[in-house]
Amino acid sequence: MNESNNIQNLYFIGIGGIGMSALARYFNAKGKNVSGYDKTSTSLTRKLEEEGVTVIYKDEIGQIPQHILEDKNSLIVYTPAIPSGHKQYNYFLSENYSLKKRSVVLGLVTRNKLTLAVAGTHGKTTTTAILAHILKETGAKITAFLGGISEDIQNNLIMQGDDVIVAEADEFDRSFLQLSPNIAAITSMDADHLDIYGENEQLQESFRRFASLVPANGKLFVRNGLPLEGATVGVDDKADFSAINIKIEKGAYHFDFKTPQETLRNLKFYLPGKHNLLNAVTALAMAVEYGAPTNMVAGALSSFKGVKRRFSYKINSEKLVLIDDYAHHPAEISAVHQAVREMHPGKNVLAVFQPHLFSRTKDFADEFAESLGKFDQVMLLDIYPARELPVEGITSAWLLDKINNPKKALVQKENLSAEIKAANAEVVVMMGAGDIGEEVEKVKLALQ
Repeated sequence: MNESNNIQNLYFIGIGGIGMSALARYFNAKGKNVSGYDKTSTSLTRKLEEEGVTVIYKDEIGQIPQHILEDKNSLIVYTPAIPSGHKQYNYFLSENYSLKKRSVVLGLVTRNKLTLAVAGTHGKTTTTAILAHILKETGAKITAFLGGISEDIQNNLIMQGDDVIVAEADEFDRSFLQLSPNIAAITSMDADHLDIYGENEQLQESFRRFASLVPANGKLFVRNGLPLEGATVGVDDKADFSAINIKIEKGAYHFDFKTPQETLRNLKFYLPGKHNLLNAVTALAMAVEYGAPTNMVAGALSSFKGVKRRFSYKINSEKLVLIDDYAHHPAEISAVHQAVREMHPGKNVLAVFQPHLFSRTKDFADEFAESLGKFDQVMLLDIYPARELPVEGITSAWLLDKINNPKKALVQKENLSAEIKAANAEVVVMMGAGDIGEEVEKVKLALQ
């Protein structure tokens, strides 16, 4: 971001968000004065504070650091998730500060840099993290902005030089159209974010526009079967880049990676589920296209530990398994179900799900009911509202009624650990994009 060289003071509204905190961390590491607001203290905001970033938790003008208020050249970075009545945001707007959305700032950071970007309604965070890990481990001078916490570095930012930037390309609010990718991938285009897009066709058009950002001398990778022109990636199919000769041994995938030029043999990958294997193939294809040494990529892939809340094992013993996953869309829940059945065949599986957004629950109710009904037992928490107000008639009880499963229940957070314990399931999967992740540690302690 060339123009940021003249900017010394940055203030982030919503600094605790996964994408916002990575950008804040980036500018802080570049020697800028970084501060920001978030409504609650979390592990992400505490990590920022440890790194010297000032975080404010009250939406009051008087709380804003003096050096921000006195410098009209301060850059105010905001997330589209902030409410319209936010006092600090409206103050900066009325006082004519420079305000930019997170996606615009990320676009400016990546402009004129060799950029690898991963888009898709599912799979983008894991694919981005695998790609960044492969490039880091094979010696690339890389800066990577991740949409999750990599288990390998316990962080959402890699800064190992700036020859190449790896970024997650988020379709929410059409953010990804701000990027200038040289090499890009689209992992999926399922309907989602219809509160933003209105119709699925508008979402599809947005992905087509993202695909068109890749220049003629660049490369676009698409999951085999998507209605887009590009090099195809797949699992055990006729895709241009594919995992073949797949075996599962001791909880790991063993496979060969076929490209149009060669076949890399005896790769190992430790994340469960065909969806994750497809993410790995996509990351491998992008890494090879970038120029990662093919004799090193197998070792790099096998050392990848995963992303927090992406099929994360919290307990993994013969008697009991507890898995934490960010799944919040029916297709993601089905992918988790496939992975659980593949890795833990014959076990009794309890799904604990916290729906995320009233609009998403309403738009995909039948699909949610079908994907959740596949588990042996189902528990639902109340809908996590995030940025929305309640919608009349749209509740977790309403969704539960649609699920065709005799062992189903609506559970309150305060009773969650006791109810899960009483269910006597051999495998417990906790899913959702809300604050269910905060409950996982409590459940883990109760079950051990």
